[in-house]
Amino acid sequence: MWAPRKRWKCKNWILFFAALAILFQGCQRAPGVSSLDSILKSGKIKVLTRNNANCYYLYRGEHLGFEHDMAKAFAEHLGVDLEIQVAPKWQDMIPSVLRGECAFVAAGMTATPARARQVAFSDGYMTTSQHIVVHRKNRRIQNAEDLAGRTVHVRRGTSYHERLLELQSQGIDLDLALYDDVPTEEFVRMTAEKEIEVTVADLHIARLNRRYYPSIFISGAIGEERQVAWALHPQAKRLLKEMNSFFEIIRKNGKYKEIYERYYSGTDKFDFVDLRQFHRRLKSRLPKYRRLIEKYASAHGFDWRWIAAQIYQESHFDPQAKSPAGAKGLMQLTTSTAKDLGVRNRSDPRSSIRAGIAYLKTLYDCFDEAQGRDRLFLAMASYNVGKAHVFDARKIAVEMGLDPNKWDSVKKALPLLRFSSYYQRANYGYCRGTEPVRYIERIKLYFDILKRGSIRYVRPESSPLPVAVSAFSQEQESVEPGTGLTEAPRTD
Repeated sequence: MWAPRKRWKCKNWILFFAALAILFQGCQRAPGVSSLDSILKSGKIKVLTRNNANCYYLYRGEHLGFEHDMAKAFAEHLGVDLEIQVAPKWQDMIPSVLRGECAFVAAGMTATPARARQVAFSDGYMTTSQHIVVHRKNRRIQNAEDLAGRTVHVRRGTSYHERLLELQSQGIDLDLALYDDVPTEEFVRMTAEKEIEVTVADLHIARLNRRYYPSIFISGAIGEERQVAWALHPQAKRLLKEMNSFFEIIRKNGKYKEIYERYYSGTDKFDFVDLRQFHRRLKSRLPKYRRLIEKYASAHGFDWRWIAAQIYQESHFDPQAKSPAGAKGLMQLTTSTAKDLGVRNRSDPRSSIRAGIAYLKTLYDCFDEAQGRDRLFLAMASYNVGKAHVFDARKIAVEMGLDPNKWDSVKKALPLLRFSSYYQRANYGYCRGTEPVRYIERIKLYFDILKRGSIRYVRPESSPLPVAVSAFSQEQESVEPGTGLTEAPRTD
């Protein structure tokens, strides 16, 4: 016999809808997903990256790397601390972000269609393309078709691997030599030293490593341009929106350009003869003077590598060098400067290095309103062209609405002193203003190569993780990354 159903009490309906709400929330966000709210509440953001020269490394105790600096700027944008985590293996990164073990991946990752089916990608912050890399004496391999019959060496699971598989499916009979967790720069080194014939690298990575291994040749592209982006959980939608807003802001305010140029400035330019000679003289000449450079650089708080880079630009480490204007010695002291600093023999290496660094420090002290590298570059430009002309350029920068304490501003103004409309109203007249700009660019290039030998990598298997980096640490401010000036001498 049919019996009437019991009506649910109000309390039962409340419990029912509460259960549905919980179920709905569970569907909306997977357990452990780093939401924007949870990041702001905790006051920190965990970022997964790789330990290499392009992403993240330590130099003289400082946390550096393009991806690190970008992530740190994002943490500052959010008002939270940055916590760096180094992925043990490349293929661990996407699974890690999907498990909610980090907020996002910042590791120079190309946004490929295959990856986009697993994770969400931010707007691209860099455009790159994959290029063939060979030894410069092996330029016969120009394009994808030329890879037929060749063995291409790459890391497993990368966008390079993915693209090469596509080429194979298109009928190009190439062989793949796949490695587990070998960085791209190691393949570049192996190519330069003829240990392997050919590899593939993103253009910006290949250009950067060409400085360190000038015997490589960057050949043709094997695919279309793609975006490099940050990867995050598909359900972290508010975080993604904030991330894209951040990229738009730093492009407009110049912060992105500042970070980019810190690591990739001038990498599109390449002078094989000059770089080959520099690498040779690092071995044949620098060892004779390195201890002296370290001693006097340390006495004035400079990173000796900046001084060595400047000395090479001045004299190519030749104590007998003499300029057409009459400057002499390793640091190309003029007669008047040498007299003021008590130098009798400008060709004596010790006297030249001691006096040259002391003079640079006096110039450095003239720009106490500038900070970090900007201050160092203003001082070095003054060493090259005279501080009077640099002060004139700073006034022009102000007229242009630019910050006179930023080297990027002054380097735009200096070349204008070649034109009468500017030098006629300058306090110190005409100046070949393009020369100090080139001077600083060459020093930056040489320093980057010298610095590479002192980069320290924090391997996951040898160091505890995560490596915490405070976005607002006062200690970080006392020694700015790569500025050249420290509060006290440090060792590597």
